[in-house]
Amino acid sequence: MGLWSYIVAKCKSSGFIVLLMVLCSYFSYFAVKGDRGFLKYMYLQDKIAEATKVKADYEEQRQNWDQKVKLLSKSSLDLDLLDERARAVLNFIGNDEFIILDDEDNG
Repeated sequence: MGLWSYIVAKCKSSGFIVLLMVLCSYFSYFAVKGDRGFLKYMYLQDKIAEATKVKADYEEQRQNWDQKVKLLSKSSLDLDLLDERARAVLNFIGNDEFIILDDEDNG
């Protein structure tokens, strides 16, 4: 019976070790690939960086529009900008003028 009890004791202790290894593997896997794991964290950091760039682009566009609106306000009217916008909206040019089209849409 000494040999049998030795085998049972070793199986119990190795079973505990195997259980610990399985639990460590399980938690390690989900710490890396889970819904709140490291890979998801890196993916979300990339998305935040992209969104920050888009926000900066929209802020720049907004500032450009704010500047144009400010130039067209009653208190500080820029006649050249007003003339440019009126010609663009009304599709009007003078008899002695010509148009050079640009590839960019600035308007």
